[in-house]
Amino acid sequence: MASKSMITVSLPQLAKMIDHSLLHPTMTDADILDGLKIARDNHVATACVKPYLIPLAKKELAGTDVLVCPVIGFPHGNSTIEIKVAEATAAAQAGGAEIDMVVNIGKVLGDDWDYVTEEIRQINDAVTANNAILKVIFENDYLKPEHIARLCEICTQLGVAFVKTSTGYGFVKQADGSYNYKGATVKDLKLMREKSGKNVQIKAAGGVRTLDDLLHVMSLGVTRIGATATVAILEDAKKRGISNDPVEVSFKLMREYGEIGGY
Repeated sequence: MASKSMITVSLPQLAKMIDHSLLHPTMTDADILDGLKIARDNHVATACVKPYLIPLAKKELAGTDVLVCPVIGFPHGNSTIEIKVAEATAAAQAGGAEIDMVVNIGKVLGDDWDYVTEEIRQINDAVTANNAILKVIFENDYLKPEHIARLCEICTQLGVAFVKTSTGYGFVKQADGSYNYKGATVKDLKLMREKSGKNVQIKAAGGVRTLDDLLHVMSLGVTRIGATATVAILEDAKKRGISNDPVEVSFKLMREYGEIGGY
């Protein structure tokens, strides 16, 4: 049973917590243009795009306060370190201000921490050398808590800007044979905040679909979310009296170990 909690927020603050996600493989350039208009009109933090769309996103967002956020090794993280470094370097040089990179999940599950550390180190160095910041995507649905904790510790040691829960495309075969994902969960977000250094920010992605979801993860220490439901979230915020000035609002608190938006 969901209970309620309180938090003080403003509309600009909520908008700047959102990376508006434009990553579905079937999206056409027309779809992307519509999505970039949403990002622009709502003054979100970034528009999250596939690498080939960086020039279009940069053009459409020129002169606005919305940054371009390309993804690297997306969604499965299986490229070589050299290819990921080259892709990240090119993305940053093309105008990507924030880079979201997927770790090599097989290496994480195999406890090859030297490889994982070296991959993140090289990509973070390449990104920061080009005046961008790195977000490292773990894909938590595939991982155990000990993997998540270790990744947070590595990212802290390397000075990574953000750690991120999921791609939103990490589908796992369920008991009934269907494929689905949990994405950001309360349990994982608490663990990531606990195991990450104070200078490492947390991005929740996958399943953050409502204003209540956003306010809840914010209360857990999350400073950024990936969302496709940007318009619905911000319109709901306006309806609930959230405006340019900070105001205290209530939100539904989901149960401790469930998905954020799952109950």
